[in-house]
Amino acid sequence: MSDKVLKLGIPAGSLQESTAELFKRAGYVIKFSSRSYYPTIDDDEIECLLIRAQEMARYVDQGILDAGITGYDWILETNADVQEICELQFSKVSRRPVRWVLCVPEDSPIKSVKDLEGKRIATEVVGMTERYLEQHGVKANVEFSWGATEVKPPKLADAIVEVTETGSSLRANNLRIVEELMQSTTRFIANKQAYEDPWKREKLENIAMMLESCLAAEGKVCVMMNVVRTDLEKVLNLLPALQKPTVSSLSDPDW
Repeated sequence: MSDKVLKLGIPAGSLQESTAELFKRAGYVIKFSSRSYYPTIDDDEIECLLIRAQEMARYVDQGILDAGITGYDWILETNADVQEICELQFSKVSRRPVRWVLCVPEDSPIKSVKDLEGKRIATEVVGMTERYLEQHGVKANVEFSWGATEVKPPKLADAIVEVTETGSSLRANNLRIVEELMQSTTRFIANKQAYEDPWKREKLENIAMMLESCLAAEGKVCVMMNVVRTDLEKVLNLLPALQKPTVSSLSDPDW
């Protein structure tokens, strides 16, 4: 074990496998055990801890973790004061942002947030929902939901605020989206004090660079070829590239 260790939070739940897959593509192998919240990683300078994304930003803010991966929504919901290293455009099943939406049953008379005056709303994001209602001058009873929020309307709640990526779960429960509160993407965050440490900062920025590079490389291919020097300009004009291709001379001066 290295004398210097970076305490890294890996999100448990829906982002767990997609995070491990992204790290694998970046050169890190993370292995999980059903009986442990301490995943192993093939880097002696990193110590992983499996934490729910909802709590990640709070533990990073408090310095219990040096860094972690969580959603921008949970940074806002917990009012965490953290250093954002980079945005990572990935989620459970796609590369699209997730959406927090206000939903009601298909046959509900509620058409807008204004119709929620005095109503009951169930959600995981109580703070976000209360701020949204306040912005629209609406007073409603916002209750924390421990899960399975989609099944609560209409008997246990008049409306819900829930996260969706594809909308399939909402449709399966006959729910209709009324309004969108926000879109959220995954963020790589660090404790501000830890980020001031030169070694940890360099380590974090190297990890971020590799993760971002893997996401940026999706949908792109690498083409290598040998070209006669007299045809080089013609080939360069045909090749699409982010900037310009790398050209290396061969031992034969004509190539």
